[in-house]
Amino acid sequence: MARRRFVLFLVALSCFAGSLKASPGDADPVYRGCVEECEKTGCVGEKCFQHCTFSSDGNPIDGPWYLQEPLYIQWKQWDCLSDCRYHCMLSREEEKHKLGYQPVKYHGKWPFKRIYGIQEPVSVALSALNLAVQFHGWVSFFILVHYKLPFRPNKKTYYEYTGLWNIYAVFAMNAWFWSAVFHSRDVDLTEKLDYSSAVALLGFSLILAIIRAFNVRLEAARVMVAAPLIAFVTTHILYLNFYQLDYGLNIKVCVAMGIIQMVIWAVWAGITRHPARWKLWVVVLGGGLAMLLEIYDFPPYKGLVDAHALWHATTIPLTYLWWSFARDDSEFRTNALIKKTK
Repeated sequence: MARRRFVLFLVALSCFAGSLKASPGDADPVYRGCVEECEKTGCVGEKCFQHCTFSSDGNPIDGPWYLQEPLYIQWKQWDCLSDCRYHCMLSREEEKHKLGYQPVKYHGKWPFKRIYGIQEPVSVALSALNLAVQFHGWVSFFILVHYKLPFRPNKKTYYEYTGLWNIYAVFAMNAWFWSAVFHSRDVDLTEKLDYSSAVALLGFSLILAIIRAFNVRLEAARVMVAAPLIAFVTTHILYLNFYQLDYGLNIKVCVAMGIIQMVIWAVWAGITRHPARWKLWVVVLGGGLAMLLEIYDFPPYKGLVDAHALWHATTIPLTYLWWSFARDDSEFRTNALIKKTK
């Protein structure tokens, strides 16, 4: 049964990847006609955009569009085509809603409503909360290890994985920062930064899982574990950024790394006598169930909350519990090593 669900999960993800290239909303002739007309006239219904006003030679009358807006909103980088697509999408969806039709995707995305120029405001807010929880978890871990737990005679921490958790925190906070930026405004640069950061986080999380679960303490052995994974992740990121942003391949790579580390943590939690192993079980099972939200993709409620936003919400308590495990693990290992030295 579990294998069947996993296959269905991969099929759903592959369908999702395909939808990024073409969506039902894009093929709608009414929508396409609206966008074409908007690019010529600069208006959708009674709403007009000043950066869509062109002279006879095709250049904007008032200069580049980004110079026509106040500095505090120039960051959003909405151009004529983007505004035309957005307002044509809203207009078309309003027409279809009156006829009883369900929302469809446009250019690979559900029809979200902007708030202050932010494309997906709920996902942005939840990404920011995840960033805050990651920061809180790391700070609490850092204070515990460096200020509350005893040190070795050489002034180093007893906990052998302190450095790994500190590096993990940097990757995690970086990933959630770019997630918030990407959901604020989806352009080529923010998309690549978001995807690259997520891949880097998953790759290092896998390294952390292997080293901690197998209790790899020798530096040479850690290098042997980390080196091939770092090379693979780096190659994949370079491929996405400088050769082809292959959504299908990226999803397969991310799913594979995610499932492998979840299996490692689950098996280790099942055989170890670690006092905080139940927290690992909750994180693993919770993370697995949260993936269902990515499978059960549904239109955003009121144009704001979709399945992906809810997935962001589920990661907040799981992240808090994850860092709680890290603190418990540092205390557990420190006490165990102190007892051995006595």
